[in-house]
Amino acid sequence: MEVCKFGGASVKDAGAVRNVARILKSELGEPACVVVSAMGKTTNALEKVLESFYRGEADAMLTLKPVMASHLQILQGLFPDTGHPVYGKTKALFARLVQDTRNLAELPYDEAYDKIVSYGERLSTCIISEYLEFSGIGNEELDASKLVVTDGHFREGKVLWEPTGERIRKAVGEVFEKGLRVALTQGFIACGPDGKTVTLGREGSDYSAAVFAYCLDAGKMTIWKDVPGVLNADPKYFSHTRKLDYISYYDATELAYFGASIIHPKTIKPLQNKHIPLHVRSFIDVEEPGTWIGLEGVRNTEIPSFICKREQMLLSIYPKDFSFVEEGNLSEIFGIFVKNGLKVNLMQNSALSFSVCMDQNRGDWEAALSMLSARYDCRFNRDLELVTIRHHTQPVIDQIAGGREVLLEQRTRHAVQLVLKG
Repeated sequence: MEVCKFGGASVKDAGAVRNVARILKSELGEPACVVVSAMGKTTNALEKVLESFYRGEADAMLTLKPVMASHLQILQGLFPDTGHPVYGKTKALFARLVQDTRNLAELPYDEAYDKIVSYGERLSTCIISEYLEFSGIGNEELDASKLVVTDGHFREGKVLWEPTGERIRKAVGEVFEKGLRVALTQGFIACGPDGKTVTLGREGSDYSAAVFAYCLDAGKMTIWKDVPGVLNADPKYFSHTRKLDYISYYDATELAYFGASIIHPKTIKPLQNKHIPLHVRSFIDVEEPGTWIGLEGVRNTEIPSFICKREQMLLSIYPKDFSFVEEGNLSEIFGIFVKNGLKVNLMQNSALSFSVCMDQNRGDWEAALSMLSARYDCRFNRDLELVTIRHHTQPVIDQIAGGREVLLEQRTRHAVQLVLKG
């Protein structure tokens, strides 16, 4: 059995949904569990709905109109007959969304976020399920918020594997026992022990698919993307890129951890634990061979890979009394980072200083700096670039640095990270 995942770009409009149906008809030789994301930029749009409400804007509900309009356009492109039942089902989902939006004042922000933003995936599976049926692909839509059980931590739930496995195996097994070809479900969505909707973290649909693959002992997992496979660099930043035909689990995990956007960082480990190969393929050109991750016998590639993160800040922290930076200091410093929602991408310490590179547009770094300044001297640089080179050589490092000032450098056996100015 195979688990397939289709992201937002692959279901962004009516033509894309028709393409998904074509792929499932031509590429699936056995029953499959199909995990889909919200359509296009729906998640971003629903985040704006939530932000408008919490800002107290009088016309907050108006921000829902573009979301409704985009889904109606997709429906009209797939189902010319407006009497098709999918119109009523979609309308009912939007009615629930409107009602939940009006009741947000009763909820903490993170709980409200998961309740509202998860509607993107619900709408997507509703429409896609009906279109697959219309196309002759027997399927059943499963509610991931009743199958994937977490610890209840809103916006980044931690999967509880035993109850999740029991629920997934039972639900998907019942679909296949009916002779249906596809068990269709949502990525990103889960539940807490109390049944409340929880999400697995932004861009978490890849991880959702890996959870289903693990629980179902899948033969393989396929992620359908708008690229020919895993590239050794982001073509937005690098003009000459190479497709990697094969990658080990280890390499893929490292690339995702350092910030490669092709795969969610949590995706690889569940697959590795059960030796389930991951195939990254192009939904634009299905003839492309794609990239295989974790096939037995695949060795780590020696092709250099590059991950670039811009809009970075380098913060260096020094004790005011010139004492050493020890475990107690680090515990206090990270407590402040966590409290203010800062994400650290690189850290380095010496006896008298501790430096971190972080996303400058995430969290409240000004509040964190104010808290740290009470006990430490702090210096920082903004608008920097963090470049990670995996399987580096010195000529490659020199080429990437390009004569720019290196404010911080850190090397391991397989990777080098450079914080660059200018």
